[in-house]
Amino acid sequence: MAMFVHLTSAANAPRIRRSGIRAASRGQGDARGVYCFPVLPSYTLTHQWLRELARFSNRGGLVAVHVRLDDAQQVLVGRYAREQDTVPAAEAVRRIAALDDPRGWEVFVPRAIRPREVHRIRTAPQTVGWRYWPEAHGVRPCTCDGCRVRGEYGSRRLRERLPHPLDGPPPPARVLLARVAAAGTPGDSAQLRETLHWFGMRRRGPLAQLTHLAAHPDPAVREDLVWAISRWSTPGVAELLDGLADDPHADVREAVETVRTPESDS
Repeated sequence: MAMFVHLTSAANAPRIRRSGIRAASRGQGDARGVYCFPVLPSYTLTHQWLRELARFSNRGGLVAVHVRLDDAQQVLVGRYAREQDTVPAAEAVRRIAALDDPRGWEVFVPRAIRPREVHRIRTAPQTVGWRYWPEAHGVRPCTCDGCRVRGEYGSRRLRERLPHPLDGPPPPARVLLARVAAAGTPGDSAQLRETLHWFGMRRRGPLAQLTHLAAHPDPAVREDLVWAISRWSTPGVAELLDGLADDPHADVREAVETVRTPESDS
């Protein structure tokens, strides 16, 4: 019997004891199943995925679920984000154990794990393993909008220490409003568009001081105003978008339609 470990939220432990592990993950070819990793002599390598998975878990930490599978059980094995091979479970263990550096490798069981296959559930230290990718240690973290995780522990301090030239963090609202004032009347388009880019990263903003930009002669400024305020929770946003929905320029009207279209309809 091949032994694997599956890392999951501690909140799932009672259900796993009763019913096993659900096939909730998506694998190669959009198959449903369970991700796991062989139990190796090295505790650190066995639990290498823990810190990375913990970035997306906020339910009381992770636990290690030890699973026994029949040696002949067909599984997929390979490094993440690469083509994986279908092999028996015993062969998957042999391949990974023979690697000089098995970091980033994973095993995918294309089905649910039955309760009788759950060997035991153990607590696990929450600081084992790598984050972001196996070779990330010592590499300057990227704070661009595509890489950062909103709400992640320490993310605000990281963005303040390593600000991204395009993705922030944005300057304070008073600084941005000073730039709007310095742009003049009706205002330099390039300067206003850059300022609206930063305003778009905020959750709320000084809407009253920007309303006049809805009448700016440059349609690119009016379009950027739509994108900047569309996710604000500030009162009055809906009314300003109502006015921009009838803008004479098609790009502005299309921007309003886009921000008001639910993602599920796209």
